[in-house]
Amino acid sequence: MTAGTRRIKSVEDSIRDTDEPEHRLRKHLSGLDLAVFGVGVIIGTGIFVLTGVVAKTTAGPAVAISFVIAGVVCGLAAVCYAEFASTVPVAGSAYTFSYATLGEFVAWIIGWDLVLELALGAATVSVGWSGYLNQLLGDLGIPLPESIAGETARFNIPAIFIALLMTGVLILGIKLSSRVTSVIVAIKVAIVLMVIVVGVFYVKAANYSPFVPPAEPTETGSGWTAPLIQTLFGFAPSTFGVGGILAGAAIVFFAFIGFDIVATAAEETKDPKKDLPRGIIGSLVVCTVLYVAVSLVVVGMQNYTELSSEAPLADAFRSVGLPFFSGLISVGALAGLTSVVMILMLGQSRVLFAMSRDRLLPRKLATVHPKYGTPYRITLITGAVVAVLAGLVPLSTLAELVNIGTLFAFVLVSIGVIILRRTRPDLPRAFRVPWVPFLPIVSVLACFYLMLNLPGETWLRFGVWMVLGVILYFAYGRGRSRFSIPGDREDAAAANAARRR
Repeated sequence: MTAGTRRIKSVEDSIRDTDEPEHRLRKHLSGLDLAVFGVGVIIGTGIFVLTGVVAKTTAGPAVAISFVIAGVVCGLAAVCYAEFASTVPVAGSAYTFSYATLGEFVAWIIGWDLVLELALGAATVSVGWSGYLNQLLGDLGIPLPESIAGETARFNIPAIFIALLMTGVLILGIKLSSRVTSVIVAIKVAIVLMVIVVGVFYVKAANYSPFVPPAEPTETGSGWTAPLIQTLFGFAPSTFGVGGILAGAAIVFFAFIGFDIVATAAEETKDPKKDLPRGIIGSLVVCTVLYVAVSLVVVGMQNYTELSSEAPLADAFRSVGLPFFSGLISVGALAGLTSVVMILMLGQSRVLFAMSRDRLLPRKLATVHPKYGTPYRITLITGAVVAVLAGLVPLSTLAELVNIGTLFAFVLVSIGVIILRRTRPDLPRAFRVPWVPFLPIVSVLACFYLMLNLPGETWLRFGVWMVLGVILYFAYGRGRSRFSIPGDREDAAAANAARRR
């Protein structure tokens, strides 16, 4: 299949589009800003909730190893993102990268797929934010009715409020968004460090035994995935044991989601060739170290069988007679989720902005605000959709879609690195993935393995979502894209011909 039939948008065309006056984003971000964005979106519900859930039900004290495995898998994908983002510093992240390597159809699919990670993720976290707010208000003696707040609310007012508030911040400019994120990240990192420093004095060695509890059969990876894992790797998913550690890695993977969002801000970065790799990899390393430290402290403070599934960190401190710290942890969780909501919506708006600029979505949506320099129309739409989902739709059964959507994006980006190395070896690359194609292939296999550990129902929902995306592409996007408009089609064909020469 030729580049023309695949409708590949060249790297040069992608970069050229960033100079269009009405679609030009302002470059305000530094490497530190990007790292703060990364830490801001990664540290969220995972460190405050998943630690206890996975330790109690899946991995035991070895949850720390689950975090390490998930961090390594993300690290493999992170270096692939770093090469792409520094080579193609354009908004859109995996969508833009796929357009330059795998063609328009795959780019559309990955853009559609990223909605699962970003918009659905933002809605899910908004609901979590509502729950923590109500818990904090309850501690103060002024809880909100469960019908309007928390994960079981019929009309979730706090979730709608935080989604719309963060939409306003995003519209007012990337610099303001960066400043708000910096303050929030400083608060939650300070609280996480407090958990580690104070908690280590209450660790009991006996709570680490057995570090890897004996394996028990489980329904994890139910459906066709369990026998496939058994066939490929020699053991089935389990509760505890080695299978439990690996299944736990698939669950805590949710805690790492977000580092790839740093790449969506490429077009707003002052020196993307240097700052993007530093921001992507740096934020992931910092968060992995914090996750492992917190998980070791929590399972050391309280036996894993007694951990709370709702608020494990707060309850662990209550168990050792430190109720004051549990309140601080709730504040940290609330702050953490605030930045996660904002940055997920930032990533979603930039992906849709790039798709609109390519005419796969209405081009007018890509208009940049003349004063604030942000894609305000697509940001408003993103905020409205997230608010509706967070306020009205029960999302607990859909949360695993966020994981599978993200892992699928990682797979395509890793494949794209190999393809672009072969098709465009001449491109200047400020950052290069080592050991190509070995490392990207390992990244693909590792991501695919974690996908297999997700329930069969999640795969079914994912398949339905992808089918809807294919229908929408052929019904709308394909006939209106840059390759279907006469002037743009000729320019794109000439660019592809020059690239092949």
